[in-house]
Amino acid sequence: MEEKGTLYLVSTPIGNLEDITFRAIKTLQEVDLIAAEDTRHSLKLLNHYEIKKPLISYFEHNKIQRGVELINRLLSGESVALITDAGTPGISDPGEQMVKLAIEENINVTMIPGCTASIMALVLSGLPCKTFCFEGFLSHSKRERRAQLERICYEERTIIFYVSPHNCLDILNEMKNILGDRKVALCRELTKKFEEIIRGQLTEIIEQLKLREKIKGEIVLVIEGSTNTNNNEDKQWHSLSIEEHMEHYLSQNIERKEAMKMVAKDRGLTKREVYSMYMKKT
Repeated sequence: MEEKGTLYLVSTPIGNLEDITFRAIKTLQEVDLIAAEDTRHSLKLLNHYEIKKPLISYFEHNKIQRGVELINRLLSGESVALITDAGTPGISDPGEQMVKLAIEENINVTMIPGCTASIMALVLSGLPCKTFCFEGFLSHSKRERRAQLERICYEERTIIFYVSPHNCLDILNEMKNILGDRKVALCRELTKKFEEIIRGQLTEIIEQLKLREKIKGEIVLVIEGSTNTNNNEDKQWHSLSIEEHMEHYLSQNIERKEAMKMVAKDRGLTKREVYSMYMKKT
């Protein structure tokens, strides 16, 4: 029987091309194939280190078809390196799907660790690092974003988000309205020439950004966990998903329409918002 290949998850620089390990370079030089989120972007890195290997794309919109192709190549004995645009594969990118497929086929998966913007931002934030949670990107939908923020309103750990520059101000204002005015660190263009970290209260950060003509660059937002431990009932509701919250009332033989009203009241949402979120998940 032909021996299966190995899937290597290779962490790449998040900005500065010098932030790559010797082992990562060696692995990229030795594999049979490199799968990249954006081949044009990754080619700059590969050219910089004179790595000449076959390069194919693997991203959100082709992950199903290309995932099957990569699995077949691994099953035939080829070794594949998976890289993302920046940082660690699998974090807020389709790499996690590739790992799942490989594990299902009993293909060996290993990792060459390196940069992760979320951890760098956390450490530089000045906020507690002992325990934290990573939320990645919030939804593009304003309603779904509100539900996500409502869900973590009473999260006591430090919270990390990835934020796009084009809707950064909108998201910060939503956070202030839903989470309250907390300490925050906005980390922009980490490891790059114009690296910037702005620390302060949400209201202060918002006022600073309003003065800018345009907000540019990759942004990691680190926000203080909740210090409000008084309202245990609210905390209980926000720890539940919409479906779990609905099931709490439906299990008591309360009609669905009435249960939606009760959930909306508990969470400070409109009935329409609860209906939309609940029907999407069921």
